[in-house]
Amino acid sequence: MAAQLKIYVVEDDPLFAKTLKFHLSLNPDYEVEIFSDGRKCIDNLFKNPALITLDYNLPGMSGLNVLKKIKELNPDLPVIIISSQHDVKVAVDLLKEGAYDYIVKDEDMFQRLWRALGIINERMQLQTKIRELETEIGKKYKYENLIKGQSLAIQNIFAMIEKATKTNITVSITGETGTGKELVAKAIHFNSDRKNKAFVAVNVSAIPSELIESELFGHEKGSFTDAFNRRIGRFEEANYGTLFLDEIGDMDLSMQTKLLRVLQEEELSRVGGNSIVKLNVRVIVATHKNLAEEVKKGKFREDLYYRLLGLPITLPPLRDRDNDVIFLAKHFIDEFVAKNKMSKITITQAAQEKLRRYPFPGNIRELKAVVELAAIMTNNEFIEPDHLVFSSTSEFDGFLSEELTMREYYIHIIKHYLKKYNNKVTRVAEVLEIGKSSIYNLIKEEGMV
Repeated sequence: MAAQLKIYVVEDDPLFAKTLKFHLSLNPDYEVEIFSDGRKCIDNLFKNPALITLDYNLPGMSGLNVLKKIKELNPDLPVIIISSQHDVKVAVDLLKEGAYDYIVKDEDMFQRLWRALGIINERMQLQTKIRELETEIGKKYKYENLIKGQSLAIQNIFAMIEKATKTNITVSITGETGTGKELVAKAIHFNSDRKNKAFVAVNVSAIPSELIESELFGHEKGSFTDAFNRRIGRFEEANYGTLFLDEIGDMDLSMQTKLLRVLQEEELSRVGGNSIVKLNVRVIVATHKNLAEEVKKGKFREDLYYRLLGLPITLPPLRDRDNDVIFLAKHFIDEFVAKNKMSKITITQAAQEKLRRYPFPGNIRELKAVVELAAIMTNNEFIEPDHLVFSSTSEFDGFLSEELTMREYYIHIIKHYLKKYNNKVTRVAEVLEIGKSSIYNLIKEEGMV
């Protein structure tokens, strides 16, 4: 053991107390301290002993009362009662009050004591490992470790995540593809009071419509062809934890109806079954679609929309995150270099400028792919502009190959930037370095807004 295990021996018989201390001290990992009465022991609990052996027959404050007081002050502290009494009822009563074990003073006493100490020691080591793992998980899923960025936009997302962790409210995450919606869902789960339970992620768009009900709710043996065994669905897997439904906007209407019922009733029946499974699941959904628009089009149920809306979190695209593109690029390169045991690689200023100018329609996912490829393409420790290869599928692919008039190109560009900056004319004027009046005139002439 890394540190000594502090043991308190509470015993009014000086000879027996010394004998007990002698036997326990044979293990160099045990530090033993003797107390002649219960009150002195209680007064020294602030020293945090790992274990107490307690004589049942004590002068003044009885062993039972000492046990009750110890458990009141520290419910998790193991207490072993050592007594000359063979009364089973006394032993049962003490165990009910929280005693770890009841050992009679006889020839087998030390053997039983050593066995109990061994079990307690193993349990304490296991608890230490669990605490260490929980600490590591906590570090891994701290917002700033999970979601990289320093921009004001990301700080605002952190604030929303903080709000989400304090309750079990449903969370709806929206944002373009590649903005990190699942990372946000994980950050919420692993910083909430459900962190020690399951986090189950389901990509709705990746599951065929005929299988989604069985995937989410499970099925009973023989409920359909090829149902050879009972299957537990994702809702049951996530019970008492968190279920993350990604791309919820792609769920068909018939399945939306079934999902709504489960969410409202907080229970389900597996496909082909009659038994009811009670649920206590925190639901987080995500989509790159505008669900309000999908409701207007009749593609998404309005009642389900409001049931899922909960706390809305909108993730900003990478192009709206100021200098995060460089911060993230450096992080991804450092991570890639470490994983592949490569020498340190630096992004030159010219390459950084090229990254800043590119709109990254694929967001963080695309940036990661671009800089990792650049790290392979460079023959030295520097990434230059030529190493950055973009394969965008954005609306500007082949833009210059279109046979348009100069005015049509001009309208096309203005429309793009108005959409990008949410119709903020002042911002568009700054970016394109043109007058606001020119944009306003074009908007009026073309009926663009």
